[in-house]
Amino acid sequence: MPMSEVNGPGPRYERSGSGEPVLLVGRSLWQPHQVPALVRAGYEAITLDGPERADEIASLVGELGIGPCRLVGFSAGARLVQEVLARHPEVCTQAVLLATRGRPDPVGDAMLAAERAFRASGVELPPEYQAFLQAALHLAPGTRQQPELVLDWLDLFEAAARSGSAPLAPDPGTGFGDQLAALAGVSVPVLVVGFQHDTVVRPQLGREVAAALPRGRYAEIEGCGHYGALEQPAALNGALLEFFGEPQR
Repeated sequence: MPMSEVNGPGPRYERSGSGEPVLLVGRSLWQPHQVPALVRAGYEAITLDGPERADEIASLVGELGIGPCRLVGFSAGARLVQEVLARHPEVCTQAVLLATRGRPDPVGDAMLAAERAFRASGVELPPEYQAFLQAALHLAPGTRQQPELVLDWLDLFEAAARSGSAPLAPDPGTGFGDQLAALAGVSVPVLVVGFQHDTVVRPQLGREVAAALPRGRYAEIEGCGHYGALEQPAALNGALLEFFGEPQR
């Protein structure tokens, strides 16, 4: 699968499969489950890692000659996709927003500030402690109550911490203001997906985004936390493919 840099040291993308393109923001999240499902369904999955501005995403769509196309974003990536929808509507035909919010939220903002302060401090937590924090913060209660399953997750989180890549680490992202008013002008169909036990981005915040979108709808995946794309991939993949299969009029 080819990987290329966009605009020098900017975002990197990776392409898999062939067919109608789907651009997914955040490469490390999508590779285990969503990319294979999309490829099997006959789509080209293009994962994008590292964008910080909506203009970068819109520029990539143009450079690759894939527009207009479907866009999918997770958490901070979803908020970037929301910016694309508001500022560059010509590049998108359908969008899926996972674990998103459309306005400032005290808990989310506090977490963002804490993450930025921690990274700026230069302190390095032991990998075992990083793994524990990840599991406590991002996994559903049901997952944490299954010893064998939670041990697998802890191993995954610890390996990511030891490698230095930390592909599943929380992304401090970019600060966003209130986007709800701007979303009222979005004309394409948008599926907003919340995760039942998400403590990072509460499901109610996603419902607000769906309500603000003229053609928005909300779906909630049960039995998962913030990493619902990894905890409940079959349920999420089913929702994605069903939505993509609907007429785009």
